[in-house]
Amino acid sequence: MSTILLGERDVRDLLTYPECIERMDEVLRSLAEGDVLQPVRTTVALPGGERLLGMMPGYLGSPPTLGVKAIAVVPGNREVGRPAHQGVVVLFDPTTGEPTGILEASSVTEIRTASVSAVATRALAVPDASVLGILGSGVQARAHALAIPHVRPIARLRLWDRDPARARALAEDLRAATSRDVEVSESAEVVVRSSDILCTTTASRAPWLKGEWLRDGTHVNAVGAATTGHRELDPSAVRRATVFVDHRASARADADELRVSPQRGASASDVVSGELGEVLLGRVAGRTSPGEVTIFKSVGLAAEDLAAARFLVERATALGRGMRVDLTLASRPTPPPSTEDAPPVGRR
Repeated sequence: MSTILLGERDVRDLLTYPECIERMDEVLRSLAEGDVLQPVRTTVALPGGERLLGMMPGYLGSPPTLGVKAIAVVPGNREVGRPAHQGVVVLFDPTTGEPTGILEASSVTEIRTASVSAVATRALAVPDASVLGILGSGVQARAHALAIPHVRPIARLRLWDRDPARARALAEDLRAATSRDVEVSESAEVVVRSSDILCTTTASRAPWLKGEWLRDGTHVNAVGAATTGHRELDPSAVRRATVFVDHRASARADADELRVSPQRGASASDVVSGELGEVLLGRVAGRTSPGEVTIFKSVGLAAEDLAAARFLVERATALGRGMRVDLTLASRPTPPPSTEDAPPVGRR
């Protein structure tokens, strides 16, 4: 069996936001229904504390999909013009174990993360939300600015970053890409107070988004602090909102900013009202009033990567995209029968 290789250009050409949003909606429902096997992400922190390698294996039941994402996170790459996330998604035949696809993971992660936030926005934001606030100016900031307008009538974008020059550069890019009104603010508070939907995409280690800034009815997609040791949301923001997550076990392991309860032994899951998939299935109530503040806390899941990768391999195969390689021999020579128990030649 040959293996298909898909690089970044293939991923970006074949995985559109509308397609990915629907695939993420499907896989989150499957997760809530118990049709996904997915251990919590394993990470190896490299010396210095900033770089790490993450391993995210999983299995989807329908259709059967087996695979793993291996991703190296190197924050310093941003300063030299390289993606901070580098890695691959590998798919395997669930029956034979043969590798069927190897895909560039940074672009898969970028598109599926923003698409999951779009699913959450569609389920939780007020229907007429039209002002989108983006906090941060990196890859995920741009991706969310492109994804969220597919599910809400966004008329204005408001941006903030600690580096005003980077925020202005992103604004110029988005004006050209979306033809929308894009405003840059030098204050995170101003963006938070004036937006209907917020996407926090920073790599902050200290919480900065305060509950008193959030106006009634706001929906927040919090995606920047996806590993332990990072926080964007102040405890007051978490306590004020109704909180939903992509996966309880993953939030318990990685979402430090949800650990706001003073009780001994309290964990991130103590403030969680439900998983997004449970909301989509109608098993858990989502927004219950126009004035309610909602937060969707995302840490990223193997199931999302595998669903996106499966779609990409199917689409690439249908369109003849990608490169195919034979990683293993098509057939192996049949070994000769063992002679260990045969009688000695010439004896009777």
